[in-house]
Amino acid sequence: MVSENSQFAIETVSLTKVFPDWWGRAKVVAVDNLDLQIKHNEVYGLLGPNGSGKTTTIKILLSLLHATKGSAYVLGGSSREAKISSRVGYLPEESYLYKYLTARETLDFYGRIFGLAAKTRKGRIETLLDMVGLAPMANRAVGTYSKGMARRIGLAQALINDPDVLVLDEPTSGMDPIGTRQMKDLILGLAERGKTILLCSHLLADVEDVCDRIGILYGGRMQMEGPVDSLLQKTDETQILASGLSSSALEKIKSIIAAEKADCSITSPMDKLEDFFIRTVSEAQRRKEPTSGAVNSGEISGFLKEEHAGSDDVLEKLVNASVDEVVSAEVEATTTEVAEVAKKANKSVLDELTQSTVADVESESPRPTVPLDDEGVSTSEIKEDVLNKLIGESRDE
Repeated sequence: MVSENSQFAIETVSLTKVFPDWWGRAKVVAVDNLDLQIKHNEVYGLLGPNGSGKTTTIKILLSLLHATKGSAYVLGGSSREAKISSRVGYLPEESYLYKYLTARETLDFYGRIFGLAAKTRKGRIETLLDMVGLAPMANRAVGTYSKGMARRIGLAQALINDPDVLVLDEPTSGMDPIGTRQMKDLILGLAERGKTILLCSHLLADVEDVCDRIGILYGGRMQMEGPVDSLLQKTDETQILASGLSSSALEKIKSIIAAEKADCSITSPMDKLEDFFIRTVSEAQRRKEPTSGAVNSGEISGFLKEEHAGSDDVLEKLVNASVDEVVSAEVEATTTEVAEVAKKANKSVLDELTQSTVADVESESPRPTVPLDDEGVSTSEIKEDVLNKLIGESRDE
């Protein structure tokens, strides 16, 4: 089923989800007639306290849950369709990873699920590991990773298929300030590359920094929605930022404001602790001080709808060939080889026999042969003896 209005990357129409009790009676209304519209190439923040229906909405969009009523569309269709789900990336609130696989093996596993060619997988794995700062730990089992590092490999896994829609549920959970800043920079960079991002987070400062629009859920209903700037802007106050003002200039400004009968508070602006922290750590990294933590390159990976074809695809087909085909090919090759060896051997023996016979005939000179009896007497002598006996017997008669 396709939405009539496919101009939205994500859309819900009267979406409702009710969780029943053991007897089938309505117990919890997690989502209540939710109408949500997220445009293409937009970063949308879905906010709300615990139990407001954020995760339930995401799971219905990804077809992990069935809606009780209403419809949900992703890229104009249902995420149950393979052609739609292959264009969606998902980072769940908890990273469910195979703890005995390394980071590189994990990404290769998910790349194979999406049917990526070997050359494409190899290129994307290396760029993604570098992008999320896990290249130095690529051969470590993910079961040994901290929660923040697990979120990093989870993000890389969500990007392995180069999705058009990216759903992130608490992406900065467990991350240090450096990882949080890097995650926000990555989200902004991905948005610049045309991705549509649905972000759920309890860290409102992070949402404020990266989202174009936000929606606040409570009790499964949308309470407030709109662009971040318009929702947060205080229209009844004015802020002036200036540098290098003299004391006389400040006094003039105060007098002007006092003439307007308005309150005035002039203070020096304060830096954000996050910015101060980032600058301090960045200075240590610039000095190349050793660390065992994750280090991010700060660059977005370059792959976008790349198509790789060539010798690696042929090699992949050979590697993935069935055992029966391989055994059949080996038997056929062995049989052919044995036949060739036998043919050569027979020809060699025949040549030797022929050559030896000819040589024997040529080496022997022709001579008359006289057959001999068992005692070595010639046949002519025997005949002569018999003839003499016959003649003697006739004379006596």
